[in-house]
Amino acid sequence: MTQKILFGILLCWSFFNRSAIAQTITRFQPTHAEIVKRYQRATRLDSITRNTIFKTNVDAHWQPDGRSFWYRNDLQGGAKEYMYVDAVKGARQVITDTQRLVRNQPPQNNRKPHSRNISPDKQWEAYIQDGNVYVKATDSSSLPIQFTTDGSTAQPYGYLAWSPDSKYLAGYLIHPVKDTEVYYVLTSEQGSTRGQLRSQPYKQPGDAFTTYTPFLFHLNQRKASRINTGEIDFLEAPEFHWRSNDPRYFVYEKRDRGHQRFRVIEVDAQTAATRTVIDEKSTTFIYESRLWTFYPSGTNYLFYTSEKDGWRHLYMTDLVTGKEQQVTKGNWVVRDIDSIDVTRKEVWFSAGGINEDEDPYHLHYYRIGFNGRKRVDLTPEKGHHHITYSPDKAWYIDNYSQVNVPPVTKLRRTADGSEVLLLETADISRYQQTGVRPPEVFVAKGRDGVTDIWGIVSRPSDFDPNKKYPVLENIYAGPQSAYVPKSFTHYSEMQSLAELGFIVVMIDGMGTANRSKAFHDVCWKNLADGGFPDRILWIKALAAKYPSVDTTRVGLYGTSAGGQNTLGGLLFHPEFYKAGVAACGCHDNRVDKQWWNEQWMGYPVGKHYEEQSNVTNAAKLKGRLLLIVGEADTNVPPESTYRVADALIKAGKDFEFLPIPGMGHSDGGAYGRKRKRDFFVRYLLGVEPPVRNIDELSLVKETGRERWEF
Repeated sequence: MTQKILFGILLCWSFFNRSAIAQTITRFQPTHAEIVKRYQRATRLDSITRNTIFKTNVDAHWQPDGRSFWYRNDLQGGAKEYMYVDAVKGARQVITDTQRLVRNQPPQNNRKPHSRNISPDKQWEAYIQDGNVYVKATDSSSLPIQFTTDGSTAQPYGYLAWSPDSKYLAGYLIHPVKDTEVYYVLTSEQGSTRGQLRSQPYKQPGDAFTTYTPFLFHLNQRKASRINTGEIDFLEAPEFHWRSNDPRYFVYEKRDRGHQRFRVIEVDAQTAATRTVIDEKSTTFIYESRLWTFYPSGTNYLFYTSEKDGWRHLYMTDLVTGKEQQVTKGNWVVRDIDSIDVTRKEVWFSAGGINEDEDPYHLHYYRIGFNGRKRVDLTPEKGHHHITYSPDKAWYIDNYSQVNVPPVTKLRRTADGSEVLLLETADISRYQQTGVRPPEVFVAKGRDGVTDIWGIVSRPSDFDPNKKYPVLENIYAGPQSAYVPKSFTHYSEMQSLAELGFIVVMIDGMGTANRSKAFHDVCWKNLADGGFPDRILWIKALAAKYPSVDTTRVGLYGTSAGGQNTLGGLLFHPEFYKAGVAACGCHDNRVDKQWWNEQWMGYPVGKHYEEQSNVTNAAKLKGRLLLIVGEADTNVPPESTYRVADALIKAGKDFEFLPIPGMGHSDGGAYGRKRKRDFFVRYLLGVEPPVRNIDELSLVKETGRERWEF
């Protein structure tokens, strides 16, 4: 009975204690005079945090002996320090005589002069004349052979390639498509009193591509044959890869429009018949820009990446037999392939997610056998790594850090990955004097309740845990990559914004890359999703842990796809996001560039393009909005933003609009960033920003100035 009473007392104490703490949390609400001082403080920190981190990396100048190198450290006060390293001895020392240093030489260009399509046996030369294919003897002993007559300057043959035995020539009949122009007007050109019209070819979703019909030209038979396959109607004409031990055969790649099918097709040059060696299909998308292929010289193998098992991995295929070997495997992502060593039968690659107790976006480097065995971790320490090899790859320099952990640089031995020497640990002593702290890493569960969503948090350097701060989300949900910084970030615009009195966050939600295929697939025909279900849960989880996070005052800002996401947050989640600054957004995926939008929204252009358009949904706006656009944007056509403005006006909505003369694809530059700060201060902090027309920032005397000087 006594234990029950005691337990009850403890419960009551815990409840009232939490209530008392909650009651001490008050809304952060600066006065106008206080916000002016915070602007001054942010400006000052923007300045004094520059050049405060030293010894962050090593740029090695390897010496001719291949076993030693030197590098330079830039130190505080502009001083310079030169270091010499003996890799074999694992020793380093300060260099006093810098005159004898041998600097790295730029790589030599060993490419041979253009040979005008001479055959491998040097007996023949292929060329195009009036759009048709001709071959002539290099010694001019006979008349040229004309293989085609249906070519023209408007629809020529081209992309000719010889077989290794000089018996066959392969190429394409080209049906060119001229891209339609997009236009913009430069309104403030110097030396002119008129707006200047500019244009550029610009392929939008649904626009036609140049097509390529593959042909074979038989030298001995003096005839042309159309290859028994369909035309190439997407992207550029693919290369021909001839079989190393039997030049009768070659393969080429076909990537279908719509990003749902990839094939490697073999051609029998003798008969023009074809055989499909690889035929990969996806019900969502194949990420074309990350579809890596490699044909090692002297072999009949193809190495390529695929996500067909749910993760991006490397495969090796015998192009003769079609037999396939999966080289890497597991619930992690191959990020890049450094090299393929055919002699040692090893692959050198980087990956993320192998270490279960670590941020899955951290990059680590490995090598592994063709058979998927004997994987060697070349970068064992926790962190985001970047390595550079010595010229002979016997050694490598490993530089690693985390977003809130300063860089470390080590010399390692390639043979076994062992550490040879600690080269440098970053000097952050000057930075620490500023009072600013790096971002905090925060992880919360996504919409499925299982998947970890990773992000970072920046707070004011004078953060008060007893105050409740509005939240700003720096958003970019473009599916082509992931965006939350992983390397050491001592200061950024996020921190500068935080100094005004915000908690600023950045999150990689579902639909972005560098995780599983299922994680990425959320974006398929669904760009309006923007990962918002994950982002909102993440911010709410942050608030559950930290009462200083005010989820009733949340804004967001972004550029390009981030501009689209910003307005999308206001339109589709007005219950959560209250204010947004959208710069040069691709607000309607039918207006933006073809390759990016068809990759994620699919082809042909369907009703879902219109349904998810910010233009179509503009009338749903409830929160505060600032649109920014550069009139000279050649990445996302400016009319993308103007069409949103037009729809908002027609819907009778209030919003702010900032077109910037002469500016290209940008967040608005220095002026746009000022307007962004003022916008959030006015609508989330509820106070008027400094009046710049009377230079209020310089009129108010700064206090505590000496605290930030050193």
